[in-house]
Amino acid sequence: MHHSTTKVLKRSVVAALMAVFTGSIYAADKMIDIGVSDALTGPGAVYGLPQSNAVKMAVEEINAQGGVKAGSDTYKFNVIAYDDKANPTEGTNVVRKLIDRDNVKFIVGFCCSGPTSAVASFIAKEPVVMLVGNAAERSITTQGAPNLLRTRPPADFTGAAAGTFVAQKGVKNIAVIGNLDVALYAQYLEAFEREFTKAGGKVVARESFGLKDRDMTPQLTKVRALNPEALLVIGYIEPAAFVYRQSVEMGMKLPRYGFTSGSEEQFLKVASSEQMEGVWDLRPLELTLDALGPTAKTYAENYNKKFGMAAAPSSPYAYDQVYVLKNAIEAVGSASDPAKIAAAAHQLAIPAQAVMKYLPVAGKMFDENGQAYTANGAFQWQKGKWVYVSDLPSDAMAYSAYLKSLRK
Repeated sequence: MHHSTTKVLKRSVVAALMAVFTGSIYAADKMIDIGVSDALTGPGAVYGLPQSNAVKMAVEEINAQGGVKAGSDTYKFNVIAYDDKANPTEGTNVVRKLIDRDNVKFIVGFCCSGPTSAVASFIAKEPVVMLVGNAAERSITTQGAPNLLRTRPPADFTGAAAGTFVAQKGVKNIAVIGNLDVALYAQYLEAFEREFTKAGGKVVARESFGLKDRDMTPQLTKVRALNPEALLVIGYIEPAAFVYRQSVEMGMKLPRYGFTSGSEEQFLKVASSEQMEGVWDLRPLELTLDALGPTAKTYAENYNKKFGMAAAPSSPYAYDQVYVLKNAIEAVGSASDPAKIAAAAHQLAIPAQAVMKYLPVAGKMFDENGQAYTANGAFQWQKGKWVYVSDLPSDAMAYSAYLKSLRK
């Protein structure tokens, strides 16, 4: 009896010590959940999956370096990621699940404009911070939501600069093929055409393709009959690559300009390097190592090592979001008030850890619309890779004022 009582007591003491010990571990390791809403499958995954990877990488780095210091507390980030399939209904469902079921206060990702616009329409009413990445539709930052900030500039900020650039190349008339029923591409084209026309140019054709279209010969046949001086291709990477490939297969010899983003390996899944030779991509500077500093080189090396592939050019939009969130929480000194953290994010200077090349507005990363601006660049496919040729003429202050005029 005495022996068994001693054993029970020993077990109780061990259990009590374990409870104290594990309790102290949990006390030291407070967690902040970050929700990721992004396209992890389907055509949008060429943008969404690299963004989701970039979030995980930033979180691992921050956690390994001691986490987030908020007042007297230290936190580690924890990622909860869901697939929005680049679909507005799915995007709404994902965000509702993150807020209502997972009690997440910080949501990042958002590569595609359909689901992002759907969420942007109601997010102002929710006690969360929403950080938008690659989604480029203009109205995402004209809703007047104080808790929504975007790291990527709207498409028409880039489109205007592209129109001026193509006109400066001496092009007088151009035919367009693209995802023209998608708002962000329509807005890019509208701004492109405005500046191109101002400089004496003319858009002579507008042909559309869908996200899943692979045979572009009907559109290219119509365009060829008009004998344009150049071609402008705007849309998702895969269908755009089919346009580039088939234009060569049809013997069309003309300068080709585009707005797609995307890495070399993403294009080479569809077109050969020879078929891509000479193509221009007029887009935000993004992950262009020869135009950026050592932070971007380290990011690219780490991403490649971790995921076994090159980082997609737009992936750092999401990486930078995590550092914005860290710095905003630390500025507030608490992780409990999303409204204060969103307000602090609005006041941030560009984080030292940011990979993208941001154009500051009044010394800050974000303007009063919650919009950040990256430099725009002209890239050309030369011998198997995208080569950064020059910056595009971009005015962040002027565009910021224009965006404010559209706010609801």
